[in-house]
Amino acid sequence: MYDPAAATVLMHIACIPIMIAQVRCLWYNSFAMDSYAYQSTPFWQRLRGHFMTVCIHKKYVAQGCFRLGLYRQGLLHDLSKFTPLEFGTGVRYYDGHRSPNAVERLVNDGCSESWLHHKGRNKHHFEYWIDYSNQPGRLVYGNKMPMRYLAEMVCDRRAACIAYNRDNYQPSMAWDHYIRCKDHSVLHRDTRLVLEKALCIMRDEGEDACFAYLRKLLKQTKGTGYSADALGIKDNMVDHDEIDSRAEQLMYKDPR
Repeated sequence: MYDPAAATVLMHIACIPIMIAQVRCLWYNSFAMDSYAYQSTPFWQRLRGHFMTVCIHKKYVAQGCFRLGLYRQGLLHDLSKFTPLEFGTGVRYYDGHRSPNAVERLVNDGCSESWLHHKGRNKHHFEYWIDYSNQPGRLVYGNKMPMRYLAEMVCDRRAACIAYNRDNYQPSMAWDHYIRCKDHSVLHRDTRLVLEKALCIMRDEGEDACFAYLRKLLKQTKGTGYSADALGIKDNMVDHDEIDSRAEQLMYKDPR
């Protein structure tokens, strides 16, 4: 009987020899790269640093997902980061302070092949749910994320802030990162409202309150369909003037 979870794990195990070969190629080519800040870090330090960052990130996502009862998603989260394309890019552009995909965009004229690969395989990214729109005047449209993936997205954003900030992590960081990117985020209205409400709770009341809120939503929606209006979340529940003001303050402080 076909088991998608087992097939996914076996596929990534099969990629290990290819990944090792790519790491060897990266080692031989590491001295021929264009000059950039990440080059100041030795290859083996970048290899270890990226691997540890991914593992720390996965640890905290799993921790969050387990608290929500999303055990399968916690175990399978971001396995594509161990494929040759994503892992190789991560090692090559690792600098320890931001996502290697952000560095790849700076070096590669705004394009990150690793990110394009990643977002197309991981449903907890809202970018996975963007499609062409059939509405007049709109080119693309953000489809509504199922609640279980929206909850995993909150865990993912929290874990990314922990992985890159370590001892300096604050629960408000996930909110700050969201408002830096809000102007170019293509989100369904219901997804946006629930995400903003959850991140505001994390910022103002702490992580325990946020996880309690997400558990309530998962139970209420059975992890699938939902409506922000039915959940009692209105557009005016978040102060968008505050968002705009805070975004301006953080505009030049984004480490990623």
